[in-house]
Amino acid sequence: MGRIANIVPGLKPAILMVLVQVIFAGINVMSKLAANDGMNLRIMVAYRFMFATVVMMPLALFLERKSLRKISWMVLFQAFLCGLFGGSLGQGLYLQSLVYTSATFVSAMVNLSPAVTFILGICFKLEKLAIGTLAGKAKVLGTLIGIGGAMIFIFYKGIDITIWSTNVNLLHHRQPGGSPGHSSNDTGKFILGAFLGLLSCISFVLWLIIQAKMIVKFPYHYSTTALMCIMGSIQGAVFALCTEKDSSQWKLGWNVRLLAVAYLGIMGSALMVFMVSWGVHLRGPLYASIFNPLGLVFVAIVGSLLLDEKLHLGSVIGAVLIVMGLYVVLWGKGKELKKMNQLVPSSDTNSPENGDIEIIVTSSDDHNTSVNNNYTSEDSPMEKDMN
Repeated sequence: MGRIANIVPGLKPAILMVLVQVIFAGINVMSKLAANDGMNLRIMVAYRFMFATVVMMPLALFLERKSLRKISWMVLFQAFLCGLFGGSLGQGLYLQSLVYTSATFVSAMVNLSPAVTFILGICFKLEKLAIGTLAGKAKVLGTLIGIGGAMIFIFYKGIDITIWSTNVNLLHHRQPGGSPGHSSNDTGKFILGAFLGLLSCISFVLWLIIQAKMIVKFPYHYSTTALMCIMGSIQGAVFALCTEKDSSQWKLGWNVRLLAVAYLGIMGSALMVFMVSWGVHLRGPLYASIFNPLGLVFVAIVGSLLLDEKLHLGSVIGAVLIVMGLYVVLWGKGKELKKMNQLVPSSDTNSPENGDIEIIVTSSDDHNTSVNNNYTSEDSPMEKDMN
């Protein structure tokens, strides 16, 4: 029993990340259903973050009251950027890409995040190319493999692959005004959707970079999520009001639209963002990224079962290459962090938890400092709640 008791806490991060991917699959399905029902995507984003704010604000005020005294103009500015890149802009691009392509495609694009992070890191001089090292070669190779897989996914279709058939298609009865999906075989819109998916991936990476900076100076996970949701809801509402003149689009009845925005807000923007933040806090960003391909598998299964999305040879080959590229990049990054970790000895080498802390401390960004070293149980009761 003692061994089991010791194993279970170690499985918490893994279970957490699997649940994140399950929620992610549900997000794709619910977004596709609401868009198919004719709901304006900008309004969907605005409602999503409004629901998330309603959930996260009370939690932040109740569990992290001390954080209010540490909110500065810089924190608010970083929250604004997080709400933009991880909220109104990023989610808007993601949803439009989802409508023009398929749930499986946009899920595959998410797995390009490490490669995009590497490219942006080099552009902003946050990452060194280090092509002469094994880790540098792995990151470059993985990036090229991932980009090549994305190109195959976009431009090569190939034969249909039928794994199972359920005769279930929740998108079959599309109302007038509904957005077309990938089944329309509109190549132009699919390529546009692919481009928007890439932009959403870049936006997502920028959000992660800014959030990492923000959490160093403001180490309160409930409050950072709440601030991001507030900013995202304000930005989304303003953008929707400026672009959508039909007031009837804002009406929510007891239908799929209400169910979708409630799920997206509560599960997708409140719970999932917090779970990802906590997972990164426990095991670092590399650990969280490793589980992304699992979301692709879940989405492909659900899309095939419920949305009648067809798998093609090109999409399968492209997805496999994207996942391979992801793991090659992560392997190279892991080798780099391990080497840097050896150069920065831990203050308490006997503590098993400090091994995880050092991985987060020694990121490729020289400006980053340890989130965990600044984040204690006095700052927030999250540690007590989760452990």
